[in-house]
Amino acid sequence: MASMQTVRPVLRHVSARSAVFMAAHPHSAASTSQALQRVARRHASKGTFGWIRDTFGMAVREKNTEEELAAVRKMQAEKGESSVFESIPEEAAVQKDTKKKYTEHQSSTSNFKISHRKLNMLGRQISGKPIDMAILQMQFSEKRASTRIKGMLVVAKNHATGLKGLNPKRLIVSQAWVTKGPKQLKRVEPKGRARTGIRIHPDSKLTVVLQEGKTKVELLEEERRRKLKRIVSAGLKREDVPIRNPGPGWAW
Repeated sequence: MASMQTVRPVLRHVSARSAVFMAAHPHSAASTSQALQRVARRHASKGTFGWIRDTFGMAVREKNTEEELAAVRKMQAEKGESSVFESIPEEAAVQKDTKKKYTEHQSSTSNFKISHRKLNMLGRQISGKPIDMAILQMQFSEKRASTRIKGMLVVAKNHATGLKGLNPKRLIVSQAWVTKGPKQLKRVEPKGRARTGIRIHPDSKLTVVLQEGKTKVELLEEERRRKLKRIVSAGLKREDVPIRNPGPGWAW
């Protein structure tokens, strides 16, 4: 009984469609009736709401291929119905490379408990050196803060090369400075004769700037050329330039 109730609305819909189709195409009534019967059976097999779901339900739109899209754009261009954005010339449509080119990278440690005078000695030790040599100096340093500074230099090198595209073989520590922390802890310091003082626990941080500069090999070659330039033959010196303020040996 339930199946008959399910088929009845479908059959009514199919019969209406068949009447309209037969009125328009009387010569294909036999084939049409068989096709409509198959459609009715298909809808009846899907349940009461099968026809409603197939008719009014949402369907996924098939994506057009590139050839179809190109053909549609060509037809619209011939009719003059192309979009404003598609009428832009190719030279203007090509976007320029707006990627920013960096020349330096700044990094710093966090504020930690250390005197700015002690930390400044480590800053002077690594300032002006290649990044690999600065890391090596902190690795073998006996200062307690050297471990923290070495970690900061390694992270700064990775960020400068990975995020900003700087050459890792030419990175140098161009600048290094120390600043005091914003909070200086103050505690009571007992003294003699029932007196007290104020004990300040300092904190500070180290900031470095990495830039591309000369490598160690280039620095050694430049120093070698500078020293060779100072070497002048004694004979050529005596022939070209007169002797000034001669000693007693030249007084004769």
